[in-house]
Amino acid sequence: MRPQWVPTDRDVDEAAVTEFARFAEAETGITAPDYRTLWQWSVDDPAAFWRVLWKYFELGEIGGEVLADSAMPGARWFPGTRLNYTDQVVRQARTDGRPAIIALHEDAEPREVSWFELIDETAAFARTLRTLGVRPGDRVVGYLPNISEAVVAFLATAAVGAVWSACGQDYSAKAALDRLGQLEPTVLITADGYRFGGKAHDKRDDIAALRAGLPSLRATVAVSRLGLPVDRATPWRDAVDSTDNAGALIATEPVDFDHPLWIVFSSGTTGLPKGIVHGHGGVVLEHLKAIALQSDIGADDIFFWYTSPSWMMWNFQVAGLLVGATIVCYDGSPSYPAPDALWRIASRIGVTVLGTSPGYVLACIKAGARPSAEHDLTALRTVGITGSPLPRSSALWLGENIGEHVRISSISGGTDVVSAFMGGVRTVPVWPGELSAPYLGVAMDSYDAAGEPVREEVGELVITNPMPSMPVGFWRDVDGTRYRDAYFDMFPGVWRHGDWITITDRGSIVVHGRSDSTLNRNGIRMGSADIYQAVERLPEIAEALIIGAEQPDGGYWMPLFVVLVPGAGLTDELRERIETTIRTEVSPRHIPDEILLAPGIPHTRTGKKLEVPIKKLFQGADPSRVVERSAVDDPDLLDWYAAVRPPTAH
Repeated sequence: MRPQWVPTDRDVDEAAVTEFARFAEAETGITAPDYRTLWQWSVDDPAAFWRVLWKYFELGEIGGEVLADSAMPGARWFPGTRLNYTDQVVRQARTDGRPAIIALHEDAEPREVSWFELIDETAAFARTLRTLGVRPGDRVVGYLPNISEAVVAFLATAAVGAVWSACGQDYSAKAALDRLGQLEPTVLITADGYRFGGKAHDKRDDIAALRAGLPSLRATVAVSRLGLPVDRATPWRDAVDSTDNAGALIATEPVDFDHPLWIVFSSGTTGLPKGIVHGHGGVVLEHLKAIALQSDIGADDIFFWYTSPSWMMWNFQVAGLLVGATIVCYDGSPSYPAPDALWRIASRIGVTVLGTSPGYVLACIKAGARPSAEHDLTALRTVGITGSPLPRSSALWLGENIGEHVRISSISGGTDVVSAFMGGVRTVPVWPGELSAPYLGVAMDSYDAAGEPVREEVGELVITNPMPSMPVGFWRDVDGTRYRDAYFDMFPGVWRHGDWITITDRGSIVVHGRSDSTLNRNGIRMGSADIYQAVERLPEIAEALIIGAEQPDGGYWMPLFVVLVPGAGLTDELRERIETTIRTEVSPRHIPDEILLAPGIPHTRTGKKLEVPIKKLFQGADPSRVVERSAVDDPDLLDWYAAVRPPTAH
């Protein structure tokens, strides 16, 4: 296979990761002529790598050892070292007129938030939190759209040593309460609503219901997006009023390396969502590495990842501030007023690094979008992709339609480490449908069922050495049992992530999907992502869901559910084309037993298909116990799928 993109000599020479390699050589005496060698050193000697990374980014004095205990779980990073996430942002403050944030909405012109304004409002809001009695370790939560005020609230929370957590306002009050209600928060920051797809969404009833379920609250602060009054809430403008302290510095609280910075949540499809706790130091180090070295984002970039405060990519995008980049907050639809809305935004404000999902790319393909022909994308140099595997065909379409100069950087990781394990890097070629390389410091491997490494065949994604951004723990998991069970039950002492991958001989990675939803017919395994990549390219198919369910009698039932575009019908001819597509592009052994027309595909609130819960339904599980309905984007679809559970024999 030919690479889709190959770095030039200039790319290699100017890449931040090359500069870091030179720094590491000077610090340690290693020789790292290429990325692969640098990566190998970073996983062979993790203590040295993370120490050099700390020094490279000039984070201050190290208060002792780097890695006091390398056991997993239980690794101890930088004991005795204190810092604060917000300090690193303040250090990047600029005075050259480039904004810190560009705030975008469907119903308003772009608004630039200067670095002075960002720091001034953060300092003021930190004073407000302290006035409200917020102390280190207290929880401050957001129920907010993706607006600049959310960034200020987070930075102020971190500054005082409190712990941040947030849900987007696309979540119902119940779904938000399932998450934030576990935390006993002291302060809630919210907004009266938002606009999405050309419609205003008044969230005041949900805010009232959420507050009623949070008896620990001392105060609510409300941003006005729709001009609606929120009862018993302090207006945002009052909370960030700096009239008496204009230009004051942010008073930050130095905290231990592993002091909780934020709590992000699992999807919550099988019960209350798990609160995953990350520490200040681990996030600062991991995000500086991922943003600066892996993504090659710097102070001259405009970084826009389409996301929501509910999703870890919001946290990841905020990290652009750690390197002085301009980040973009957009609370509207990616497809309004037209399917190419994100490309239009990228052109309008000169985005250099744009992040989106395979689903959005596929929607653009089906809509006949022509991004580079219809928009000026000359400033764009990288498109990041995550959320699910990017099909080879979609990668090739991107290459043809956004410009050959643009690097396609698929990344894969998770909320668990609030970063990526693997993805693109400016000095390594890009192969369509593959992820270029493991990230530095990520001792990634692929294991077979016996725990042996495999290459050029499918295996379990594992991490064999600790990373600083691995969770400090799960919320309310006092003895660590749930944390151990989540990652270390299959291979003791080794992190099993739950993804099914192939590591190629050239070191790139193919992600096939979740290993717990693997299709396994007659011992032949196949990732569901491979089926979706083939079937969802057909013009009549809006979306598909394939399930492989073992039956009590030893049989195996594998239906394919399809949602059609308006005007299409599930004719015999379309069924035949679907089967032919799977047979020729995937495997003749994975032709579905049935092709069924579905009213929709249920997803988690972050857009992942509910393969495992639907599989459990088909195996006879109680629908009320299979999935938490508030964690599903369209809960009524669960009733439809429960009604089509298969007979015993198949």
